[in-house]
Amino acid sequence: MDLVILDRDGVINADRADFVRSPAQWVPVPGSLEAIARLCAAGIRVAVATNQSGIGRGLYDEATLAAIHRRMESEIAKHGGHLDRIVYCPHHPDDDCACRKPRPGLLEQLAASYDRSLTDVPCIGDARRDLEAAVAVGARPMLVLTGKGRETLDALGNAAPEYYSDLSTAVDRLLGVDPP
Repeated sequence: MDLVILDRDGVINADRADFVRSPAQWVPVPGSLEAIARLCAAGIRVAVATNQSGIGRGLYDEATLAAIHRRMESEIAKHGGHLDRIVYCPHHPDDDCACRKPRPGLLEQLAASYDRSLTDVPCIGDARRDLEAAVAVGARPMLVLTGKGRETLDALGNAAPEYYSDLSTAVDRLLGVDPP
């Protein structure tokens, strides 16, 4: 395993019903920054694929999103990790674009940038759309129960893929670390 793809809101940082609209509103999920650092220390590249329809809705602009991502990357760096790539869909849900998850466009963009297949690459998300995008490219869907994860698990029932309490626990599994 040399690559893991993460969703952002609800996986790395707390999700907000009114959207993360500024760097100050970006709050990490406990343990997520350290989990990313552990992946990096193991030589695994970490990419983020995130829907950011707040841009298409006019709630914030791309410069603000870039500032939010700089804050996220800075906080990850404080724990010894880094993100290899961030791709995002800025479109409104009604725009019918190819990149908004559950469509696979963002993941296909990552596959092209890495010049590789995403078959069996772990894709960790908290929403059904994250899992569906992963399945569409042959990746390994993994659900975390932070963010919308518990709601997603309840909706999927027996059809749920592997799931973990949070990103830290999912990373422990990927790295073969026994839980405490």
